[in-house]
Amino acid sequence: MQAEYATDIVFKKQEYLQDIYSELTATAIHTVKPDNVATFLGHKVDPRYQGEIGNNYNIRIEGSRIKHSMGKSSIKMYDKFSKILRIETSTNDVKFFKHYREVEHRNGEKSMQYAALKKNIYSLVPLIILFRASNKRYLEFISAFDNKDAGRKKLNKITKSKSVNNRNYKGFNLFSDHDLSLLLTVLRGEYNISGFRNKDIRMRLPDFNSGKISRLIKRLNIFGLIKKVGKTYKYYLTKLAKEVIITAERLKETVLIPALNY
Repeated sequence: MQAEYATDIVFKKQEYLQDIYSELTATAIHTVKPDNVATFLGHKVDPRYQGEIGNNYNIRIEGSRIKHSMGKSSIKMYDKFSKILRIETSTNDVKFFKHYREVEHRNGEKSMQYAALKKNIYSLVPLIILFRASNKRYLEFISAFDNKDAGRKKLNKITKSKSVNNRNYKGFNLFSDHDLSLLLTVLRGEYNISGFRNKDIRMRLPDFNSGKISRLIKRLNIFGLIKKVGKTYKYYLTKLAKEVIITAERLKETVLIPALNY
């Protein structure tokens, strides 16, 4: 009825984990959006999806826990024995997950395609692979929350103007609605799985034509916020971009707006 897979990060001392755990959970509550939850679990947010997607935080005797759910599947983070940071993916419906396997059709023909996992013991191996990947994506996401030592250098890298081949490129203003909306657009969960092209961004920003989107992509590339895939026109966000965008959105939503609300 249920399957789960946990990844544990063990700290040498309890205080090492406790120094960062409250910050991790507080930031996750404010920054993890529905499309992020879907991405962690290897899905995309489909407009036709009717289930619930959300975050839940509670405090138990054993410690506190944050849970991100999508239907009957979820990914959780909690401190076990105040010394272990556990990331756990679980499901009450294995058919929620898909893998590449042989499918037999009604007419008797067989083909290899992505299909829902079957509810049997043979699904355990692909399920382990899928759950481990889910935990890894979540760990990569939360690892971008805070890095004080290198923070100033990274901020300068993307906010200060650059000159490349005698052409000046303006740095990104994280308090500008224009710049932040662009950054949040490329941060969308589905792009972490399959990357994005010019037309994908154009669908999200209809007021921008293809030429303007191309210039924006060039600017993102110059500042090290995206990377190009081989000889294609597909791009992925870099780790630096994820760190900066998540931090900017957190600052805006949890500090700036509440402070100006009085």
